Amino acid sequence: MRSSERAAHLLAALVSGGVREVVLAPGSRSAGLALALYAADAAGDVRLHVRVDERTAGFLALGLAAGSRTPVAVVTTSGTAVGNLLPAVMEASHSGRRLVVLAADRPAAMRGSGANQTTRQDGIFGVFAPCFDLGVDASSEELAAAAAVATRRRGPTHLNVQLEEPLLPESEPWWPPATSSATSSDTTPATFSDATSASADIGARRGGEVLRRRAGVEVLRRGKRTVVVAGDDAGSEARILAERAGWPLLAEPTSGARVGANAIRTYRLLLGGPLADEVERVVVLGHPTLSRPVARLISSQDVEVLAAPGPGGVVTDPGRVARHLGDLPTVDDAGPTADDTAWLEEWRAADRHLSARLDLLVDELPELDGLHVAREVAASVGPHATLVAGSSNPVRDLDLMTTPYPPHGHRFVVGNRGLSGIDGTVSTAVGIALGRRDASRTLALLGDVTFLHDANGLVLGPDEPRPDLTLVVVNDDGGSIFATLEQGSDPYGAAFERVFGTPHGVDLGALCRATGTAYTRVDSVSSLRRALADEPRGMRVVEARVDRSRRRATAAAITALATAQGQSSR
Repeated sequence: MRSSERAAHLLAALVSGGVREVVLAPGSRSAGLALALYAADAAGDVRLHVRVDERTAGFLALGLAAGSRTPVAVVTTSGTAVGNLLPAVMEASHSGRRLVVLAADRPAAMRGSGANQTTRQDGIFGVFAPCFDLGVDASSEELAAAAAVATRRRGPTHLNVQLEEPLLPESEPWWPPATSSATSSDTTPATFSDATSASADIGARRGGEVLRRRAGVEVLRRGKRTVVVAGDDAGSEARILAERAGWPLLAEPTSGARVGANAIRTYRLLLGGPLADEVERVVVLGHPTLSRPVARLISSQDVEVLAAPGPGGVVTDPGRVARHLGDLPTVDDAGPTADDTAWLEEWRAADRHLSARLDLLVDELPELDGLHVAREVAASVGPHATLVAGSSNPVRDLDLMTTPYPPHGHRFVVGNRGLSGIDGTVSTAVGIALGRRDASRTLALLGDVTFLHDANGLVLGPDEPRPDLTLVVVNDDGGSIFATLEQGSDPYGAAFERVFGTPHGVDLGALCRATGTAYTRVDSVSSLRRALADEPRGMRVVEARVDRSRRRATAAAITALATAQGQSSR
């Protein structure tokens, strides 16, 4: 079978498995794949996205997978091109997103020969993605089997397809292949390797009160002072559990659960006070990562911790103290007890009081601050809208400033929280905006360093699908999150600015002009509010200039609010 025909067969099998979005970073060895994709796009079988940078391409595919909730493929040529996908593959592995890496390779016989652009790219992603090394003699059935696994399994999969010359088809049609390999097959290629396989310890290390098992679901007894911690991608199940049980819900912005009357806005501040000492049981859903108070709570030896697997299939248990659940737990149908209701009202009352004081503190800040920006952006997320939360300060500012939304609004707040990196955030946001086609609007909130880290994400060719996306960039000329950590204290002041603050002085407006991206700069809450009220078509950057010199003092003032409230309630 000619290389170009094998390439088309493999793509047809991916389409059969549900792939409708494909990102291509062009190259020579992958030429047959590129031509088949061009023809498949023209036929309406896939939507093709072309990028010049593989790292950008990987995160675009990741965003498309997050927005569409379907498997998405990214296609590269051989050599270092594949290595550039590692950050996106790592994030996909930890977040459970179905990312299919389709990498063209030289024939195995050329490995170790010193031939141009030839390396050991089979298994390059190690523990983060299983690899199908599809040789030059792989049959149609083997190609179909590999594609079937890649489109069904949670997380990323590497399809490493060896292509020998001639690489291009002799004539059209380039798509679909003459004999479709898109039927599913039970054949598993002999060269399949899965370095990600590991047995999870799901045994009970601590005793917990469970009423009974019902179809594999644990039904928890009432009576203990319980909180539900909802981390990234916990979903609405976390809200439903908290409301059904009458327990406080401590939900991160990207949990999909920060809605309803049980959600506690200032939970991470309240966990620094006396309420934390009264918690007897924690139910952990999703992948919580945002705050040290939550990490301390779910790592405590003095609290019963029950944790269900997060989106990547891993139970979040940093202290190794939790009893791991195989599925989401539930409670009986009796309804909240009087003790449950009183416990929830303690949290609600404390939250109302602290939220009011926090809003007053933010209102009194003398100049535009990241907390103002987060509050205004959160308020602009209406029903059916999407918000992409950048890592570092933006997602934490959203955590403080987002008032829980009413339920059933179908808002989608999402971020790369698998590994919480700043990599590829612009491209991820573009992919999410393109993948969630029914969104009423899409906003992204990110910092300046995060924005610059993926500035290539603004580079879209004239024929590429373009999203309706507003990127709100909080520009404090560097890495202000470090100012709130230990290295921001006086003993490290001489070194701080250069090795942590990292001022860059980049003119974001000039960068946007160079890439043809619409741009607006705001310097006040009122001008930001006007900019957010506008919903133009296409991509737009709204730059909010803030001063990071006050960041540590503001964080200390917020902590003092919580401390004072805790002391007054004793």
